[in-house]
Amino acid sequence: MSKFFVVSSDILPDVLEKVIEARSLLQSGKVKRISEAVKRVGVSRGTYYKYKDTVFAFDQEQSRRKAIITMIISSEKGSLVQLLNVVAENQGNILAINQTIPINGVHTLSLTLDITDMEQSIEAFLSQLNDMTVIDKVNLVAIE
Repeated sequence: MSKFFVVSSDILPDVLEKVIEARSLLQSGKVKRISEAVKRVGVSRGTYYKYKDTVFAFDQEQSRRKAIITMIISSEKGSLVQLLNVVAENQGNILAINQTIPINGVHTLSLTLDITDMEQSIEAFLSQLNDMTVIDKVNLVAIE
């Protein structure tokens, strides 16, 4: 399994940044061929091919913090609305929601959240969910 690092471009060889720039030119359609892209940025085709699949620009927008939370929730009317209100009040953004069909008055719910803008810790948020009367169990599956 590969390891990934975020490092300052100040300590990296210039060719890596040029490879990223060449790939950007190709993806944006500003150039049609690899030979045009590498010529414009000033690297060889060999250098481009060597690094093109291993070096990437860091995109702040793609570095959003995410969490996957599963829970057992009551199937009573309004329980999902209560949960979603708590998520919204805590500045969570729902990326995905999955739930099962209720059996014996409860169902399993899985939320994938963008928690970048949450002001409280994930532990405090989970505790708040646990304190809700409509939720029987909360489990943090993953966080990044």
